[in-house]
Amino acid sequence: MGTGGFMAAGMLMPMVRFAIDPILKTEAASDMVDIDMKVDDITTEPQMKKFKVHQVDGWYESDVEQAAFVFKNDKGDIVALSPVCKHLGCTVDWGTNPAYPDEFFCPCHAGRYYKDGVNVEGTPPLAPLDVYEMDIKDGKVFLGKPMPHPKA
Repeated sequence: MGTGGFMAAGMLMPMVRFAIDPILKTEAASDMVDIDMKVDDITTEPQMKKFKVHQVDGWYESDVEQAAFVFKNDKGDIVALSPVCKHLGCTVDWGTNPAYPDEFFCPCHAGRYYKDGVNVEGTPPLAPLDVYEMDIKDGKVFLGKPMPHPKA
């Protein structure tokens, strides 16, 4: 290899280390985010809750705002649904269409979802709303990443 190889390795090692640095970092212990919502404050009416998630994309770190509709279903279980319509990614809202007051409604293309997040057949969305991973600690709600709805 000789002196030329040694010098080339000396020049390349910092660049290789910089290129793979994000891969070498360990991830946080938990991706669950405190959304500053107490279990006792959750009702059967879906409430829009916005929260920030710290995101690392390679070398770029940022805080991204996300939202969820949080409510208790008929069984008393807490549900957190993504408000992102599965048709074209618009934001759905709860009870804003007077013709369908107990449904999520997407104003972009009149998409509709039942309260459990399942899309109404015959409307534009072809899949149910995503469901957030959820954890309850000390009476507070923590959300993780959105996942496909179990009925998808």
